[in-house]
Amino acid sequence: MSKSAKSLLPSGEGGEPKGVPKDPRPSGRAAGSPDEGGALADLFAAARAAQANAYAPYSRFKVGAALRSESGAIFSGCNVENAAYPQGSCAEAGAIAAMALAGERRIAEILVIGDGEGLCTPCGGCRQRIREFADARTWVYVAGPDGVRAAFALNELLPESFGPGHLSA
Repeated sequence: MSKSAKSLLPSGEGGEPKGVPKDPRPSGRAAGSPDEGGALADLFAAARAAQANAYAPYSRFKVGAALRSESGAIFSGCNVENAAYPQGSCAEAGAIAAMALAGERRIAEILVIGDGEGLCTPCGGCRQRIREFADARTWVYVAGPDGVRAAFALNELLPESFGPGHLSA
């Protein structure tokens, strides 16, 4: 697991309401980092609601994503499968599209939720999609039904990435 990722206690421990995720970042994080006010629960709730609406009749693996833009607005998306498998879309892509449709262009933080034992991290294509609208220090939270399981800075998931800055003149 990543150095910045931290396993969390099961929901309900430490006085938090069951199902509300804790902030997984190390206590020594930089001031002014995203979610400084503890609003991670809002992202979790939005991603969980999106996951419930996912269309996954083939894999039966429903994924939800929610991102917070720099303005503080939350945008969510779910995976949508298609009988022609490569034509499906990821939850992260849906959330990013909703953000772009609203005229926003920067991701402050993003949360992805999936069921199962393993971490449901963004696929390679979605890591690059996130990078288009985020920087290397943007937090990517990975959650399961009981809360956030890990947190990564985007540069841990997509090191030495190619981004919009490479195309600047």
